[in-house]
Amino acid sequence: MNFDRSDEQTMLADTARRVGEKYGLDYWRELDATKAFPTAIWQEICDAGLCGIAVPEEYGGAGLGMTEMAMAIEALCAAGGGSTLSQMFMCNPVFGGVTISTFGTQAMKRELLPDLVAGKAMFAMALTEPDAGTNTLAMKTFARADGDGWRINGQKIWITAVPQATKMLVVARTKKLEEVGRKTDGISLFLVDVARDGLSHQAIDKVGTNTLPSSSVFFEDVRVEPHELVGTLDGGFRELLDVLNTERIVTTAGLVATAQLAIRLAVDYARERKVFNNAPIGSYQSIQFPLAEAQIQLECARLMNHKAATLYDQGKPYGSEANMAKYLAGHAAGLATDRAIQTLGGMGYAKEYHVERLWRDARLFRVAPVSEEMILNYVAQHDLGLPRSY
Repeated sequence: MNFDRSDEQTMLADTARRVGEKYGLDYWRELDATKAFPTAIWQEICDAGLCGIAVPEEYGGAGLGMTEMAMAIEALCAAGGGSTLSQMFMCNPVFGGVTISTFGTQAMKRELLPDLVAGKAMFAMALTEPDAGTNTLAMKTFARADGDGWRINGQKIWITAVPQATKMLVVARTKKLEEVGRKTDGISLFLVDVARDGLSHQAIDKVGTNTLPSSSVFFEDVRVEPHELVGTLDGGFRELLDVLNTERIVTTAGLVATAQLAIRLAVDYARERKVFNNAPIGSYQSIQFPLAEAQIQLECARLMNHKAATLYDQGKPYGSEANMAKYLAGHAAGLATDRAIQTLGGMGYAKEYHVERLWRDARLFRVAPVSEEMILNYVAQHDLGLPRSY
């Protein structure tokens, strides 16, 4: 094991930190208040080459790995954006970049990857359904054969950044459950235009992550062309899992950064705030110990996430590590933001001190993009060898 960063990794993280600090906490507070999309910082992220970290060089990317992406996301998000900013990487470098780089055709790569890297193309993924939730195999959205293509009908929910997206990765059934055999799962992935006849969406009013809209998406006989199939027809479930496990790595990086940022805000306040005997409240163990515990948790989550990313980059199995890291990070961010509010007291509830936004946003990621309960199911089954319980 080598925990040293290369010069290239250090430079990449420094670049990401500088971009994040250019915008900072007040920028994100304003966007949260107005529910505005972070257009300016995302374009700067793309201009700095950070969106294309893991995209092959021949398509305008840096040709690096998931390890470097996790490092960059941590540095960016810790400068002010928190876990919300990491969702931008889920949508674009993962749903777009990883999917197309790994499973797309050469024509798809040539057409879309350079635009993704430049910030000209934006992506969303339509997976979750109202009745299926995390039970992807129970989805009802169906793509029926129509000539040389397909027609999609169905509904998705909690889909991120749909109004801003140009392309949507749609997960749909292409075989009914009763038709599925050992050699097929009956699920396929399609990359379609968001502005297409029959595709509509409606915003969901929510408590946090306000800078990135969440929507219900409706498909009514949406035409899909043959070249828009991504990966294997009727066999896309395992390919989807590879995309989702990289999503875990990106999510964890943002949550680690959230915990780091919340702790920094709490520590800065605790050093200055004096209530009794002219002593800073940070000198009290009742303040120190909760923050120290949060720091321990975030460091453990970071290490597990970098292990998952390294295994991915080496082409080795990494699903357990990615899920464990996400579980740890969800708890670490939840603990850190809660302890930060407690440290600030009443001011922790004030928007001007920022931690309430970090707290609201981070809470989502204990249930999304995969719930803690499903992670525990995964570990119990795949790592402990226990019978499947669901």
